[in-house]
Amino acid sequence: MAEEKKGFWSRLVSGLSKTRDNIVSGIDSIFSGFSSIDDDFYEEIEEILIMGDLGVRATEAIIEDLKQKVKEQKIKEPSACKQLLIDSIKEQMNVGETAYRFENEKSVVLVIGVNGVGKTTSVGKLAGKLKDQGKKVVLAAADTFRAAAGSQLSEWANRAGVEMIGGQDGADPAAVIFDAVAAAKARNADVLLCDTAGRLHNKKNLMEELKKINRILEKEYPDAYRETLVVLDATTGQNALAQAKEFSECAQITGIILTKMDGTAKGGIAVAIHSELGIPVKYIGVGETIDDLQKFDADEFVNALFETEEQEA
Repeated sequence: MAEEKKGFWSRLVSGLSKTRDNIVSGIDSIFSGFSSIDDDFYEEIEEILIMGDLGVRATEAIIEDLKQKVKEQKIKEPSACKQLLIDSIKEQMNVGETAYRFENEKSVVLVIGVNGVGKTTSVGKLAGKLKDQGKKVVLAAADTFRAAAGSQLSEWANRAGVEMIGGQDGADPAAVIFDAVAAAKARNADVLLCDTAGRLHNKKNLMEELKKINRILEKEYPDAYRETLVVLDATTGQNALAQAKEFSECAQITGIILTKMDGTAKGGIAVAIHSELGIPVKYIGVGETIDDLQKFDADEFVNALFETEEQEA
């Protein structure tokens, strides 16, 4: 496990290299270029954070927090602000402790997201992770809209060694969920993991579909803990934030899976999403293999971004 974590840490550091170039090098030049801490100093930092996709709200909160700390600690040197800035960013991203309740209870996890963001792949990886934790997992292939989704998920199910319940292409997703609930009960599954369609361009249909799925789950599986995760593609930056907002109008979202963090300059979006929507990023993906999807750790993320050595726990 420690080995896997170490591997992920180095992939995260290299995956965030473009984001680092985008944000950190600019900030470092401010720290070295200013001789005193004044309004211009803060404005420059603010601009770099916003350009780095941290979002306006998160950036304002980070700058306010930084000003407060500088004042309290009577700091005069810009170079002494770096650690304070890192701490302020971490505080903006604090998820709290109850983030992964679904792992420890009988639960249903709905995964939504538009096509192309890595949704089906994320469902497959998550199934593998839960199975490795000794959980009994049933997969529901309820994205019946996209022709290849079922066969793609079936491949992941085989790889993860979990059972999959699917329907014909174009079948009613709610009917697939109904069958999957019956299977989950019959096999006494710990987690029912559902891959559902993500069609934002027709929000009304999506809302109706999710309502129908929710009615079935409430009726057929009332004692299961509910988790709804939205998969977003980090490379789309502010567009990912807009998608998260739209999905939150359709469903009670409990967390975000942020994929394709490797090789994007827009990794700062992880901070923006949490700050703007109050929805925590729970998993991030930095590559293709099953180990490349890991629980999101704000401290680890910010340390990787600024390439400060990972603190030994």
